[in-house]
Amino acid sequence: MNRKFFFEALKYGIIGVFNTLLTAIIIWLMMHLVFRQQQGNDASAEVVSISNIVGYVAGLINSFIWNRKWTFKSKSAWKRDFMRFIFAFLICYIPQLLLVNVLNNYADIKDLEINFLERSYCITSAYLCQLAGIVFFTVMNFLCNKYFTFRRGDE
Repeated sequence: MNRKFFFEALKYGIIGVFNTLLTAIIIWLMMHLVFRQQQGNDASAEVVSISNIVGYVAGLINSFIWNRKWTFKSKSAWKRDFMRFIFAFLICYIPQLLLVNVLNNYADIKDLEINFLERSYCITSAYLCQLAGIVFFTVMNFLCNKYFTFRRGDE
């Protein structure tokens, strides 16, 4: 792995951690505060999908700004970069959303009970499916952005 690739991946990872937290928090807020998803109850496909879309749109905007300026240091016109970014996003997002819905509807994933500081927390199976989708999306999206969206002519 060359040095440039390593540092771009590292920067993408740093932004990705914050972006993943932003996306995950927004998805959780949508599922549990807006739609009032309760532990032990199955989440409908609509709740899962709408929560996922809102979280990813917020992440999309945040990711574009930070990755364009800091990770890949693009000097191309922002409109060109943004159109490519949206295309790469959709190429990665659509299979991710399908994966989340397939896992949510067909995988036998149990709610995760966590005891921390004398309190019990439950991460619902629907939310665990969302987290699996985030991991899938992140890897695919880095590769698309590196080799398509922010590709420079000197590479």
